[in-house]
Order: sequence, then C-alpha cells, then structure tokens
Amino acid sequence: MEYINAFWVGGMLCVIAQILIDRTKLTPARILVGYVSTGVLLTALGIYEPIIKYADCGASVPLTGFGYSIAKGIERAVNEKGLIGALTGGFTACAAGISAALIFGYIAALVFKGRPK
Repeated sequence: MEYINAFWVGGMLCVIAQILIDRTKLTPARILVGYVSTGVLLTALGIYEPIIKYADCGASVPLTGFGYSIAKGIERAVNEKGLIGALTGGFTACAAGISAALIFGYIAALVFKGRPK
C-alpha cells in the first residue's frame, strides 16, 4: 500500500504540473519556482508534514518536497542558531541535492550540445 500511496500522490503532483504547462502560459521555470514555494508554504502551515508521512517519497521527491526540505532545514537551524539560521538552514539541509544538481548539470553540459529553441 505504501508504494500505491507514493505513486498516486506523486502522480497527482505531476498531473497538476502538466495541466499548468498545457493550459497556461506559465513557463516551466515559473512552475518550478511555484512548486518549491508551495512546498515551503504548505510546510509552514503544517499541511505538508502529514502528506509526507502518508505518501513518503511520493511527496518528498517532487519539487514540493524540495521546498519542504528547505523549510525544515531553516526551522531546524533557527532553533539551533537563532535568526542567522534563517539564512543558512536551507542550504545546509539541501546541500547534497544542490551539489548533485550542479555536478550532473555540468557533466550533461560537457557531454551534450545544447541548442536554442
């Protein structure tokens, strides 16, 4: 049942993004920022934590999960270091993911030749 919950919650997040791509003039970059911001907002309101517990990786892997990780990192850092944690907590919590994205993006740029649309 855990896999089914992860599949349908993650799938619904993807369906919403696809509808936004198909039906609006929003660019993928704006949708990306919107998803991350939504994850932060839902975490701040206490709504995303139960979704994470219910769907596990179905909710933590998509971009809203990245926003959740940033918000939780900031919350943890503020509790430990005070207000300065608001500036450092998000980077500390997501350092591995950000590093991986930069490294693999650089490797992809070396291997493939990009062309403008």
